[in-house]
Amino acid sequence: MLPSRRGRPARVTAFAALLLVTAAAGALAGCGDTGGLRDAGATAAARSPARLWPGLPPASSPAYDIGEVEHARVEGVAVPGGDIRGADPVAAVRAEIAAHPDDYAGTGARYHETSARMADCGTDDPEDTGDTEDTEDTEDTARDGCPVLRPYYRDLTGDGRPEMTLGFRLLPGRLTAVRVYTVEKDRLVRVMSYDDAVSAVELAGRAVVVRSPSEVAGYEYRLQWTWDADQRAMLLTSDEMLRADDGGGDGDGHTGRPSPSASPSSSSSASSPSGDAP
Repeated sequence: MLPSRRGRPARVTAFAALLLVTAAAGALAGCGDTGGLRDAGATAAARSPARLWPGLPPASSPAYDIGEVEHARVEGVAVPGGDIRGADPVAAVRAEIAAHPDDYAGTGARYHETSARMADCGTDDPEDTGDTEDTEDTEDTARDGCPVLRPYYRDLTGDGRPEMTLGFRLLPGRLTAVRVYTVEKDRLVRVMSYDDAVSAVELAGRAVVVRSPSEVAGYEYRLQWTWDADQRAMLLTSDEMLRADDGGGDGDGHTGRPSPSASPSSSSSASSPSGDAP
């Protein structure tokens, strides 16, 4: 005779509970032989940083003016409709060259070949532009001989509008100038300036990352600039020496740790921000 529907659930539940208890006991017994919990020993005590030379008077100002804040209007370069994609990147480089004749003008200038080869750039913009997330191309310059590299556009400030990241070769050496421009009140403004022997430049989110070879085999320098709303500029927020993914640089063109003062524009470009946010 089949059990009643009222009594069957109680018996089934009790039987199932017994099976679960038995299975759990067996599992715990087996774990004791195959990697149960073990004492890892005492945890090392946390140690707070030890301050050295507490009697040494703290510095109140930097030892060197390295132009950490770059915020300079670029004269003579139009920004049609306030859209930075309409600004001529070649004209931006020419404006920088004109503003620093000691670095570019004459055969005795450090980067005289850059100035001479600007004639190869013509008056047209580099052919292809766009965000690195959207485009892949192998053309770095507008035409053969032109030292201006193709520009990239991405919002680095968080205001929803793109900035222009631009590079150009500092010749006859092997340095590369890296610049970031934004627009304020329909005016082109340079907000980052850095020169170095460059292994790679990356846009990571809203940061600009520059990788440079180190004199130490197997290592490279990685510097990161991030937008600072208070300073209205891209600030150097990370400066590290790390093991290189590809085995490290060979030190080609890189002698010692550079500083942002390497840029010819840093000495005269630090100006107070003006105007409202773009």
